[in-house]
Amino acid sequence: MHNPPYPGKVLRAYLPEQLPLIEVATGVGVTGQTLSAVLNDRAGVSSEMAVRLSKALGTTADIWLGLQTQYHRWQVMKKPMLRAQRLVG
Repeated sequence: MHNPPYPGKVLRAYLPEQLPLIEVATGVGVTGQTLSAVLNDRAGVSSEMAVRLSKALGTTADIWLGLQTQYHRWQVMKKPMLRAQRLVG
């Protein structure tokens, strides 16, 4: 796996450049602050946000959840001291 982009970076590519952030947020049904947090990697894409984005952008929720999962997994795998013990054969 390579270093995947955070979901907000991909979301930016879906949004028309001339559309103000507040209009996008209103269309998605969230505050500008909430949308800004996702766009700037200060918040992840929750299941609810994924559904909202899918309805607003004509995509699927699975796309947004998949992006979030890949990004989060990459971040966790980079941690050098992640410890776990094998419990089964």
